[in-house]
Amino acid sequence: MLEYKISIESQPDSKEVEFTDKQLHEFNVDKIGDYQYTPLFLLLRDSQKNVVGGLEGFIGLGWFHIATLWVAQELRGDGYGKALLLAAEQEAVNRGCFNAYVFTYSFQAPGFYQHLGYEVFGELEDFPPGHRRYFLKKSLQKTLS
Repeated sequence: MLEYKISIESQPDSKEVEFTDKQLHEFNVDKIGDYQYTPLFLLLRDSQKNVVGGLEGFIGLGWFHIATLWVAQELRGDGYGKALLLAAEQEAVNRGCFNAYVFTYSFQAPGFYQHLGYEVFGELEDFPPGHRRYFLKKSLQKTLS
């Protein structure tokens, strides 16, 4: 009989990581069909073309995931974050998305997202300790169609 052992690996072999990811992907494809996530990246630049803000997201399975949204401190409150998010949402709709989701912390911007139509669907207390992590979603069909 085979014996199995668990190993904890801080620096796993990239081929083994790729193999594991591929196995899960194949399992998922068997259940929901082929899929992939494609990146979406927007930058906000000043007149000298310096980056002063940006949004990184991923599109897949009809959903747009906002991974990173950042605007330089001195520009916050001037509408640039909203402009980046709305432009990204419109591009996500153009690429076939029906919904969007984001994770944010209590010390970041849950109110910002809620003001723009996102609804909290989950939260974790003390993540990190003394704070909360919020999970928000928004239907893009209602607002951008």
